Amino acid sequence: MSYSAIIFDLDGTLLNTLEDLADSTNYMLAQVAMPTHPLDAYRYFVGEGARNLVKRALPELHRSDTFIDHCLELFLAHYQTNCDNKTHPYAGITALLHELAQRNLPMAVLTNKPHDAAKMCMDTYFSKELFSIILGHGTTQNLPRKPDPSSALYIAKKMSREPSEILFVGDTAIDMKTAMAAGMTPIGVLWGFRTKEELQKNGAQEILQTPSDLLSFVK
Repeated sequence: MSYSAIIFDLDGTLLNTLEDLADSTNYMLAQVAMPTHPLDAYRYFVGEGARNLVKRALPELHRSDTFIDHCLELFLAHYQTNCDNKTHPYAGITALLHELAQRNLPMAVLTNKPHDAAKMCMDTYFSKELFSIILGHGTTQNLPRKPDPSSALYIAKKMSREPSEILFVGDTAIDMKTAMAAGMTPIGVLWGFRTKEELQKNGAQEILQTPSDLLSFVK
């Protein structure tokens, strides 16, 4: 089957944001005198929004709501001005997006990243005309985070596409669960933050080794 629209995850799918996320989180931890973490630990801290990232990075004994809120403010303030220090598109992504655009494939981004940070990253690294919708967490629509399917279905409606016509491309279990809950086709990628085993276990119908592999699934 060929598909007529694509929704992409952002972190770990289009952009390698891990180092900047880790640096800002470790900065926050140092400010509150908490232990920092190595880069690889952040592969499993990210994916469910900034607040969950901060919560997971903190020691369990220091996860009160009030303290998490304070740490989240520190993290967001730092990340706002340091989100593009080391971030970069994965190899082959820019070429893929331009090829998909030439084929007139509507494309959207759905991420649990704060919406303002998502927009900033996308505006920095990609041409604005490539994506019809960029949707992060905390928009005026007040949609719940992935894996709740509401945001994916909202995008489908805006694209005037049936969910069954849409590929949902991501690198984590959250993305695969979102796609399945929305009635879309879950496609996992191996260049991101998580493993092939995680993607398969959570419903990926196909696993991509490289970005260009996606072209065989679209008109």
